[in-house]
Amino acid sequence: MSYSFPHLPWLRSFEAAARNLSFTAAASELHLSPAAVSLQIRSLEQHLGFPLFERLPRGVRLTDMGRAYLPSIRKAFDGLSLSTVGLFGSRGDRSVTVRSTASFAILWLAPRLNSFLEAYPDIDVRLFTAIWADALEADQSDIDIRFGDGRWEGYEVELIRKESSVPVCSPTWHSRAGSPAELAEYAQRHLIHIMGCEDLWTRWFRAAGAENYTAPKGIQVDSSLIALELACAGSGCALILRSFTTPYIEAGRLISPFEGELKIEQSHYLLLPEGEEPPRPEVLLFREWLLNTAKSA
Repeated sequence: MSYSFPHLPWLRSFEAAARNLSFTAAASELHLSPAAVSLQIRSLEQHLGFPLFERLPRGVRLTDMGRAYLPSIRKAFDGLSLSTVGLFGSRGDRSVTVRSTASFAILWLAPRLNSFLEAYPDIDVRLFTAIWADALEADQSDIDIRFGDGRWEGYEVELIRKESSVPVCSPTWHSRAGSPAELAEYAQRHLIHIMGCEDLWTRWFRAAGAENYTAPKGIQVDSSLIALELACAGSGCALILRSFTTPYIEAGRLISPFEGELKIEQSHYLLLPEGEEPPRPEVLLFREWLLNTAKSA
């Protein structure tokens, strides 16, 4: 089978120039002269029959065709890098630094991380947490895992998974109420809220038929992990992502007192910083592992 694609050096120059929006910066990265990068990109444009960049007085800008072409080129180079490292390894220090919300790191990532460590025993993983990731200044983390609407400037953003939330409480707390109606009334007076998601309980009860209901404040915490532990201690009823509640329910520490679940707009996302250098192979391997694990979870 023969393949029809441009020369790889042309594509490398295009990817570097598109990422940096500068022929000069691309030349420095590739150890070429700016004239050589310009010539390779011009050759690529002639080969394709379309301009990929607008030449501006200061710098360059991708055309519509350039923006459309770039993701497939990046994906192809990422695939080559992953295959090479996966088969032959890489030289030097191999590590990935991951910053995550505390709840995701403890409740979802930590129980699954061993499969990555077993697959890639020579890659060191540095995992640290931040409850309010947006409040931190930029640092040296390779990957960010954040909870939100998926809109963060300066990052390549990929959805990890969409989930719904379910109500949970301790078996002891549940036993304090009698009938389902009494349970619902009791729950409304003992709600646990997660900061940033305070409207979820209001939405839950309105979806259940209480159209004019507004949830009282109750207990407010800044992470799902704290909310789960409070629920286990019998302090009230919490509304938590299903994947976070599953280990607690399976262990018998929590139960779901109501049927159904609440769809939410926010989700966990994987973020790669947009910078002058492409992600290292180790980072790409971790990203691929995490996204594939999330799909099969």
